[in-house]
Amino acid sequence: MSSLSENWATLWEALADAAPDATAVVVGDRVLDWKSLDHGAARLAQGLCDRGVLQDMRVAQLMYNCPEYLESTYAAFKLRASPVNVNYRYKAPEIAYICDNARAEVLVFHGSFADRVAEARSLMPSVRVLLQVDDGTPLLDGAEWYTAVRDAASPMPRIERSGEDVLMLYTGGTTGNPKGVTWRHADLFGALAVAQYGTAGVEAPTTAEEVGATAARLRASGSSPVMLVAPPLMHGTALFLAIGAFVMGGSVVLLGERSFDADELWRLVERHRVTQLSIVGDAFARPMTEALEPGGMSSGRNLSSVQRISSTGATLSADQKRRFQAAMPQAAIIDMIGASEGGPFAIAMTMPGDEPPETAVFTALPNVVVLDDESGQPLPWGSDQAGRLAAAGPQPRGYWEDPEKTRSTFPVVEGVRYTAPGDYAVIAKDGRVTLLGRGSMCINSGGEKIYPEEVEVAARQHATVVDANAVGVPDERFGEAVALVCSVHEPTDPDEIIATVKSQIAGYKAPRYVVFVDEVYRAPNGKADYRWAKQAALEGLQ
Repeated sequence: MSSLSENWATLWEALADAAPDATAVVVGDRVLDWKSLDHGAARLAQGLCDRGVLQDMRVAQLMYNCPEYLESTYAAFKLRASPVNVNYRYKAPEIAYICDNARAEVLVFHGSFADRVAEARSLMPSVRVLLQVDDGTPLLDGAEWYTAVRDAASPMPRIERSGEDVLMLYTGGTTGNPKGVTWRHADLFGALAVAQYGTAGVEAPTTAEEVGATAARLRASGSSPVMLVAPPLMHGTALFLAIGAFVMGGSVVLLGERSFDADELWRLVERHRVTQLSIVGDAFARPMTEALEPGGMSSGRNLSSVQRISSTGATLSADQKRRFQAAMPQAAIIDMIGASEGGPFAIAMTMPGDEPPETAVFTALPNVVVLDDESGQPLPWGSDQAGRLAAAGPQPRGYWEDPEKTRSTFPVVEGVRYTAPGDYAVIAKDGRVTLLGRGSMCINSGGEKIYPEEVEVAARQHATVVDANAVGVPDERFGEAVALVCSVHEPTDPDEIIATVKSQIAGYKAPRYVVFVDEVYRAPNGKADYRWAKQAALEGLQ
């Protein structure tokens, strides 16, 4: 495929031309077809161009889920600029950090964030244009209404673009400042589209027009997905899944509420006959399955359209897989290890009628190895030594203006470039992967390495534990000791939880302390926030 065809604006234009009246995206109660999405993005692109936004510039997005989010993403692509995601949980200094680090020229924001934007303004001097999405909040001084800028402009003429254009995706990670992951459009096409064509038994298109024609053909045959993405668009998972669904002729359904609402999710599944669900681990699964239980708000809904439930980014427990099976016995359940930096690395697939596998046990994909920390070389499958999960194949160029971190995360071994974001695991001879957790959060207790994931998975096997994070806290004798921050259904003796952990993994890995909280905090995408967990542990142990 030529570089021109691999540009996402050009691909989306081909999709809009091939099926202008097809539904592109649903956000809550708002439905947008491809013709409307393309027309609105072209007008916004011209409005931004009139304000001096050019190729390679960056458009920051501080928004809840809304059609304007995808529209402004598309507009940036049309200009050969890059959208930049900003976590809506961030306070003013964090918003300023992202915009300043990315040197964003534009900030598109919901009006409810106006106070934070005003506070951050002096700390992000590169931002020249403020576009406010109307949600009932008065217009911020110095900002323009998003709709006014868009609607006053004529549609921008289509231009020639390149697959070398870049999408910058900020990932918060578990420690340190957020990092900008830079993906070429061509590499994203390889990562998100080519494998899907192969799985569907479809020959990969070689031109943008063929992408549109293939999508229309799949839609006409009833093979296109209707994908509900539960995480918000501000996280890379949601945008990447939308991109992948679009090229298959699919529609994307997004939640419209500003906090996760399981009943809204199931209502949208039923109304739009959703075929694929994408979630992030038990943080999403638990309220979803509870809503389906007898007496739950979504009990009795018709969910027969669901063919697949996919989870990536956090562990989906065997218990939650069983609950999904009970509610939707026709659906396959796919648990994946992936990251903003690439992948997937491994997969656990439960087909209808299967007994769910163990929690956090996956099968490595053929292009995956674990890299030894000391030598940097791949360890043979079957070694009992833990290493960094690494995958060859389509991957980002690296981290924005951070060559040292790029070299570390994307090592070249024997001529092969890998992406290795930091998840540690052991791969058995038959390819079974036991995920241990992020190396950056590895707990060193008396010289023994203890990975949070294995402690958390073991703790969640206790009947009363709802969620848990394991962190290291200072210990005079061993340097660090394991503390478990957890929420429970009912009052529980900490020693019972510790005993449950010891029954499944080595005793030295068991928590010495258990700190109970009302709720284990997770980011809106379901991922653990270990900085919060460590602070909660330290405060609970005072």
